[in-house]
Order: sequence, then C-alpha cells, then structure tokens
Amino acid sequence: MLWSILVWLIIGALAGWIAGELMRGDGFGFFGNVIVGILGAMIGGWLFGLIGLDPNYGFIGSVITSVIGAVVLLFVAGLFRRTA
Repeated sequence: MLWSILVWLIIGALAGWIAGELMRGDGFGFFGNVIVGILGAMIGGWLFGLIGLDPNYGFIGSVITSVIGAVVLLFVAGLFRRTA
C-alpha cells in the first residue's frame, strides 16, 4: 500500500514536471507537479479510453499517459487564462 502511494506520487511529480517543461518552460514545484501529474493521469486515461487504447503499460506507459493528459490540462488552462 505505501509502495503504491509512493509510486503514484513519483509518477505524478515526473509527469507534472515534464508537462511543465513542455508547456511553459519550468515546473510548478514538487506539490504542483504532483497535482498536475495526477490530474493528467486521470485525463490521459480517460482520453486513451475514448480512442480504445489501454493506458496500463507499466511505469513508462503510466508516465506517458500522465504527461499527455497533463499537457492537455495545461493547454486548456492556458486558454482560459489568456481569455480572462
């Protein structure tokens, strides 16, 4: 149980950091990266499910799914930030 939570946090932090680097050039700090990565994992899993792909391909697949979802999340958030 503790190991699963630790891996979940590591994937979230890594995915959030990568998405932050791709979308705005820097990360969001550890906790911000974890939040963006975890939300990205949910969005990425949902998007992959819509197109019929199974996002459960181990650690690397989880990171890729999370990064894709986090990039989508940051892109959409950027649209709202620019229009407000």
